[in-house]
Amino acid sequence: MHHLRELKYQAEEKQQTWALDLIGVLLEMKQAVQQAKEAGLTCLPPEHRCTLVARYEATIAAGYAANPPPDPPPKVIKRGRRAQSKARNLLERLCKHQDAVLRFLDDFAVPFDNNLAEQDLRMVKVQQKVSGCFRSEQGAQAFARIRGYISTLRKQGMQVLSALEMALVGHPISPAF
Repeated sequence: MHHLRELKYQAEEKQQTWALDLIGVLLEMKQAVQQAKEAGLTCLPPEHRCTLVARYEATIAAGYAANPPPDPPPKVIKRGRRAQSKARNLLERLCKHQDAVLRFLDDFAVPFDNNLAEQDLRMVKVQQKVSGCFRSEQGAQAFARIRGYISTLRKQGMQVLSALEMALVGHPISPAF
């Protein structure tokens, strides 16, 4: 979860106690979902979900209290939005996109974090760092196709090396979609 990284920064570097509390609430939510999955449930019990969401919202409210909006500018009228702190911007995103941030509570197929997506992109960035760029669009497409195939095999628990060997001899394994 990208927001966890930002919350850790706010907690550790900016001494924002609400951020540390929110990390605790989110990790408790993750644990509750994991326990529900292990118990064979397809969703959290409604009362438990409501309690967790109420704690999330209370922690966001504490964050707003600790980070009030900036004072209005002096009589000079400026266009656009007033600059806010990074903490306040994070709070607004977490509040505005609460349904998306907490989607993992209602849909157990949605992962808690986006580590798999970040891992998929990491190899592209490594290739860019090593080579500086792709020499052609065709090369970039081939790289992306191979990395996507490998990623899909891993996510479905298939043997990557044997699948690549089969593909090279003309009998590729087709992962399920």
